[in-house]
Amino acid sequence: MMRWMFIVFLGLSFVSIAQADKRPPNFIIIYCDNLGYGDIEPFGSELHRTPNLNRMAREGRRFTHFNVTAGVCTPSRASLMTGSYSQRVGMHTNPRDGLVLRPISPYGLHPDEVTIAEVLKAQGYATAMVGKWHLGDQPEFLPTRQGFDWFFGVPYSDDMTERVWRKDGSHWPPLPLMENETVVEAPCDRNGLTKRYTERAMDWIAAHKEEPFFLYFPQAMPGSTSTPFSSEAFRGKSHNGPWGDAIEELDWSLGVMLDQLVELGIAKDTFVIWTSDNGAPINNDPNDLSRGSNLPLHGRGYTTSEGGVRVPTIVWQPGTVPAGTVCNELVSTMDLLPTFNELAGNPIALSRTIDGHNIRRLLHGKKRARSPYEAFYYYQEDQLQAVRSGKWKLFLPVQGNPRHPHIHSGQPTEPLLFNVVDDIASKNNVAAEHPRVVKRLLKLAEVARRDLGDKGIKGSGQRAAGKVESPIAQRLKQKSS
Repeated sequence: MMRWMFIVFLGLSFVSIAQADKRPPNFIIIYCDNLGYGDIEPFGSELHRTPNLNRMAREGRRFTHFNVTAGVCTPSRASLMTGSYSQRVGMHTNPRDGLVLRPISPYGLHPDEVTIAEVLKAQGYATAMVGKWHLGDQPEFLPTRQGFDWFFGVPYSDDMTERVWRKDGSHWPPLPLMENETVVEAPCDRNGLTKRYTERAMDWIAAHKEEPFFLYFPQAMPGSTSTPFSSEAFRGKSHNGPWGDAIEELDWSLGVMLDQLVELGIAKDTFVIWTSDNGAPINNDPNDLSRGSNLPLHGRGYTTSEGGVRVPTIVWQPGTVPAGTVCNELVSTMDLLPTFNELAGNPIALSRTIDGHNIRRLLHGKKRARSPYEAFYYYQEDQLQAVRSGKWKLFLPVQGNPRHPHIHSGQPTEPLLFNVVDDIASKNNVAAEHPRVVKRLLKLAEVARRDLGDKGIKGSGQRAAGKVESPIAQRLKQKSS
């Protein structure tokens, strides 16, 4: 008997040692700006050359129903950071800026919100952000106050350059490039952003290879400007003008990262996700791809269309994420915070209500894993426009129709039901054929209205954004002689 107890004890000891020696995974989120569903080869592009993304897809897992929570920058990024709909954390709109934050705004992500960086930092991770923040440019709201040890990038969109904003007459400063809380260049060179960001990100990874780390890497490109920027090595080299040049440089950046992870011997320890903050803005002419492609999805960025919120997503971790696989389940950026919290190995208790789910089984390709969403909600600022459950997406009867992807202003509103799995282009309204589905999704919409609000309705679960009384411009600090 004693012998068996000793063997069991010895076995448990080995398990404990093995668990203690097991390294927590590193996490890297690459978050492109306005990259469309059909802009890269793994998702059907025949125009842009993306060999490194092809490699990532061969060695990783594509997600074909990966959603952001908004078709524009600020609310989309707020959801990624907090694991919540932007309506819950007050980052969906404000009276000064509208749907995205502008320079010198008094608003930003509330310091009391718990970010994905703070969750991982509490578990001993080194944390860094390189790229576009867009969740507040005042000192109280900067990445260094939201869980990041180090920040290098711009505090808002790179198209928000020096000018007088006609809405309130405020003067925007030259576009600031910041390191931590200091402006190191103004205006920054937008042509060199992708290359510069990549170099700084790779330096940081190399310096932290011996410890678990989290790198949030929100790239500036292809960006919000009508003419994206790229470095000289890529300018004019693609088959699709500046948009294609920017995407092919983003692909190069990814290749540099994957190669470095392999060379450092930490590829198997590092989970990488490539995705976008929202769909491409696109042009009205379907043959003009100079502002991106969301094909075969319907609609454009900045809206609640599938093309606005369903984004090209690939995950990669050799030996953990099954190579060459596809996940067709509905998931979202809100799921990354609770999933990383659990994968890090010592999950912390979250003090605030969030909307995301742990999708570890889906990331790792476990059989019979299913979408955690009974309902997923599509908001345009403060208006609930659609709800999805399973394969069904219902556009609700709405008033005013701001940026509605299917109903023009002044047109009668009626429920529009699409099977977004089989009818990927959302061409066929089948509401009349499925009245029970319509009724069920209308009930789910009422749940969102009570919790997250709707136009003219305050939700019981909504929290306020952060706000300062006297916002200041971030300006270049002159070096002392």
